[in-house]
Amino acid sequence: MCQRSVECLDIHIRAFSHVTFAVYIIILISANEEGRFKDEMAPIEMKSKKGVKVIDTDEHPRETSMEALAKLPPVFQKDGLVSAGNASGICDGAGAVILASEEAVTKHNLTPLARLVSYHVSGCDPTIMGIGPVPAVRRALEKAGLQLADMDLCEVNEAFAAQVLSVQRELGLDMEKTNTNGGAVALGHPVGASGSRITAHLTHELRRTGGKYAVGSACIGGGQGIAVILENTK
Repeated sequence: MCQRSVECLDIHIRAFSHVTFAVYIIILISANEEGRFKDEMAPIEMKSKKGVKVIDTDEHPRETSMEALAKLPPVFQKDGLVSAGNASGICDGAGAVILASEEAVTKHNLTPLARLVSYHVSGCDPTIMGIGPVPAVRRALEKAGLQLADMDLCEVNEAFAAQVLSVQRELGLDMEKTNTNGGAVALGHPVGASGSRITAHLTHELRRTGGKYAVGSACIGGGQGIAVILENTK
């Protein structure tokens, strides 16, 4: 999967851009210190012989610099680009969402945080599985009758920095709207829960910023991509 991320990477994206992107994403984790994740995090208690520890903040984020990341060796190919500093950390985590029909919302007097406008799962060549979000996002937008320019926020699950750069180039994503509070390189990638993490984060970030639409996406090992379009109901 890691090697496939490099195959997604256009030859014109150089190592400097690769490392700079990783630093940029990790720096954005300062959003954590500003409390931008507090409404979507559920604290848990961990009991040990030393007592009870409350975990209410992701532990993966770490301070770094471009110089430190540039010194990390490639992990898959001698002259490769993927290193421990520009790949997502495999972290523990869990997520949950509640999806209700309009009928159920009315019947149970619920107040939705967002509206699910559309979603799509696409297949792609398994050898470039990292590009999967591209067809998925395009089709989800088509189903919604919207354009990428209508999106106030975008999230692409950062399996690897190279993979996100490839998706960004193919879709023409505005990076000032994309992974604005850090992605999986900075936050970690709780495999199996990243989709709900992204959905929850976009839901709360739309409400915080007053945006109207958001698109979230992820690549899937084996040759797939998934995307969802959300609308702020606040």
